Amino acid sequence: MNISYNWLKDLIDLKGNAEEVARQLTRVGLAVEGIHPHGDDLVLDIDLTSNRPDCLSHLGIARELSVYTGSPVKVLTEDVPDVPMPAVLAGDIVRIDAPDICHRFTARIVRNVKIGPSPKWLVDRLEAIGERSINNVADITNYVMHELGQPMHSFDLDKLEGGRIVVRRAAAGETITTLDEVERNLDDSMLMICDAVKPAAIGGIMGGLNSSITDDTVNVLLEVAFFKRESIRSTSRKLNLTTEASYRFERGVDIDNLVRASDRAVRLICELAGGVADDLIDVYPSVHRAGRVVSNDISAAVKRLTGLTVSTDECDRILESLGITAETGEEGEKSYLSPTWRHDIAIEEDLVEEVARHTGYENIGVELPPAFGAGEYQHNEPREKRLRQTLVDQGFDEAISYSFIDTRFDGMFDAVPGLLIHGGGDRFVTLNDSVIEGAVRMRHSILPGLLDAVRLNLNFQRRDVRLFELGKAFAAVGDGEPPNEQELFALVVTGGEVHQDRAMTTRELDFYDAKGAVEAAMAAVGVTDLSFRAADVQHLRRGQAASIAVSGEIVGSLGRLSDNIAAGYKFKQPVYIAEINLQMVLGSAAKTPVYRPLPKFPGITRDVSFIAGRDAAYTSMRDAILSQGSDLIKAVDFVDVYEGKGLSEGERSITIRIEYRSDDRTLVDSEIDGLHLQVLSEIERKTRARPRF
Repeated sequence: MNISYNWLKDLIDLKGNAEEVARQLTRVGLAVEGIHPHGDDLVLDIDLTSNRPDCLSHLGIARELSVYTGSPVKVLTEDVPDVPMPAVLAGDIVRIDAPDICHRFTARIVRNVKIGPSPKWLVDRLEAIGERSINNVADITNYVMHELGQPMHSFDLDKLEGGRIVVRRAAAGETITTLDEVERNLDDSMLMICDAVKPAAIGGIMGGLNSSITDDTVNVLLEVAFFKRESIRSTSRKLNLTTEASYRFERGVDIDNLVRASDRAVRLICELAGGVADDLIDVYPSVHRAGRVVSNDISAAVKRLTGLTVSTDECDRILESLGITAETGEEGEKSYLSPTWRHDIAIEEDLVEEVARHTGYENIGVELPPAFGAGEYQHNEPREKRLRQTLVDQGFDEAISYSFIDTRFDGMFDAVPGLLIHGGGDRFVTLNDSVIEGAVRMRHSILPGLLDAVRLNLNFQRRDVRLFELGKAFAAVGDGEPPNEQELFALVVTGGEVHQDRAMTTRELDFYDAKGAVEAAMAAVGVTDLSFRAADVQHLRRGQAASIAVSGEIVGSLGRLSDNIAAGYKFKQPVYIAEINLQMVLGSAAKTPVYRPLPKFPGITRDVSFIAGRDAAYTSMRDAILSQGSDLIKAVDFVDVYEGKGLSEGERSITIRIEYRSDDRTLVDSEIDGLHLQVLSEIERKTRARPRF
C-alpha cells in the first residue's frame, strides 16, 4: 500500500518528517517497508494485514497517526449526516433487487461535465502512489478511493438504457465486456450494476466498456455503494479478475462513509470538470448498526492481558482517537461502540490490542505468567498419551491430517455416534473461503485423511502400513449455532506383519489385527468393558464390519474398507479401519486396576462346539452364557470356527471354551454338570445353536 507523505499532511498536522512517521506506523503494527522519493514527495510503502482494510487509504493512516500527534483528522470534521438523505423519485433512478448482497447504494447525477485531462496536482498525486492518469472524472474517483478508502464508479448517464440503475444478480448466460475489453461470462451468483436492459458493471469489481466515460460524455452518474464481502470475493475468483476496488470490497469498507465519499468526489467533479450536481440518491434497505463491546474496566483488562499499566483516561483517549467511543448505560455498564470502518473490533481483547499497539508493544515486560494450572495436563491428556504410546509400541505411526476435506466425501463415511446431533438439513460445516483449493468442508470423519496417507505410502512402495490419528471432527448444528466438535480416534492397518530386522512379512494383517489394536488402545485409556457386534456400516465391507460398544453404548465401528471406496483409492490389498468417538469414551472415568490374587483352586474347562447358521455370532453365545449370573462361570473364550465337510450348506461349527472355578474349594465334575447343561440349554434357546456331539 503506497501512501503519499504530502497527501497525509493535507489530512493531519504531522509531527516530524517522513522517517519519523514511518517509525511510528511500524511501531503500531503498520510496517513501513520503504520510503521512495517521487518529485517533491515521499511515498511510504506500508505492508498491511488483511484484517485492517480501514488503513487502505490516506484517511485510515491519518487516523492511526492522530493518536500519536494528538491532532484531529481534518476530513472527519466535515458535517456529514448520520442518517441517509431522502431523494425525490429515488426508486425511479435506482432499484436494488438483491438487498442481501448490496446493503447500500448511493447515486448522484452530475450534468454538463467536460471530460479532459486532470490538473497537474491530481496527476502527481496519483502517479506518486502508482496510479496512471486517465481523465479528470476517472482520476477523481481513483483519488477519492485512495484518500477515503471508498471505491466508486462513474457511468456515462446517456449510455444507460432508461437512464436508471438496477442492482441485481446476473441472469444465467449473460455476458459483459469490461473496461479491459474482455468479454466475461456471468452466472446467477454474481452481482451486477445494470441499466434497464443489460449489465453495465460488475458490482464492486470493474465497470463495463459500453457505459464508460469517454471524451464525448456530458452527463455522469456517480455510484458509491456497499457490497457484501463474500459476494465480491466469490465473483472475483470465478472471473479471475482482481482490481483496486475488489481488493477493498473483499476486506470491507465503511458503510457510513458512502455519503462523505460521494460529496468529496462530486465537489471535485464540479470544480475540475465544470458540472452541476443533482440531489443525492441513497437507497439503504437496512441500516447498519455499530458493534458494541462491553468492558467495565478497560484499564484492568489491559493490565491482565498485557501487563501494561495504562490509566482508564488514557485508554479512552487512544480508543476515541481511533473512532471507538465509550458509552455508559443506565445501569452503569460501560461499553465501546466499534466504528463502521473497523470490522475487526468484536470483543474486549480487540480493545486491549488497540491500546497495547499505541502504548507500545516494546513496553510489554518479560515475566512468567501466573502458575495456576500452568504446564499441567488437561483432564484427559494423560489417558491420550497412554493411548498413543500403546499404539506406537505396537508398531503404529501417528498421522496428522488436515481438518478440511473435499465435498466428494459427503455421505461416503458413516459418522460416529454423538457427532450428528442436528436432525435434518445440511449436516456438514462449509467454509466460505477455503484454505485449500476445493477443500470446502470441515471434516466429519478423520478417515479421509488417514486413507490419503495410506495411498501416499502405497505410491511410494510402502505396502505395510499401520497408522492412527487423534483429531477433531465437525458437524453442523443449526442456523447461528457453532458446529458440534467431537474428538475422534481412528486407525488403519494394511499389508503384512513385519518383524524387526526381517525383510519378509510373516503373514498378512487382517480384521483381528485391527480389532486387537483397538482393544489395546481402549485398555490404555482404562476401558475394560469393550464389546464388538456384527453391523452394517456404509463404508465397510458387509460381513467384515462390527460396531464397537463401551458399557453397551455404541461409540464407533471397525472393519474392512468397502470395495467401492477401495477401488476409488486404487487399493489392491485389503485395508482395515476403525473410528471411535474418543470424547464419548473419555467422558467416563477410567477403571482403576484392582489387584486380585492368583486363584488358589484349579478350574474345570469345557470346550463345546455348536452347529449354527452362517449368521450366528460368538458374542451372542457369550452373552447367553454370562446371563446365567453364576459365580462359578469365570471365563468364556472363542476357540475356533469350522465350515466344510460334515456340515450342510449355510451351517458352521463354532467352538467356545467355558471355565468353571470356585474361589473357596476345588470343584468336581458332578458339581458343574447341572450348570453346564443349563448353559447349553440357554445357548440353544437364545441363539438356535445346537451342541455338536
